[in-house]
Amino acid sequence: MAKKRSKENPDTGVVLKERTERKTKRPRMYRVLIHNDDYTTMEFVVRLLQVVFHRTENEAVEIMLHIHNKGVGVAGVYTYEVAETKVAQVHMLARQADCPLVASMEPEEDPDAER
Repeated sequence: MAKKRSKENPDTGVVLKERTERKTKRPRMYRVLIHNDDYTTMEFVVRLLQVVFHRTENEAVEIMLHIHNKGVGVAGVYTYEVAETKVAQVHMLARQADCPLVASMEPEEDPDAER
């Protein structure tokens, strides 16, 4: 049976690699953006925000007005895979309704990144 190597006698035993503590890193988050256009109705955008992004009616109206006035607005912030799915859902529902609505995603600033 192998003995653990000790400081007193380093030539005996088994060498064990010391395990370092690793902190689990939070996944990078992505903003899902909805872009304004001249054809998609405000009502459609509000309903889309409620169905796809689970926003209350008041939140959806507020986001829709921001999109309408500023040209683009954040519908939600998610991990990459979820954001990608939300963008695809927006495009699918918009095409089904014959709307040219566009959604995109962009990474949020990484607070853990070194500057």
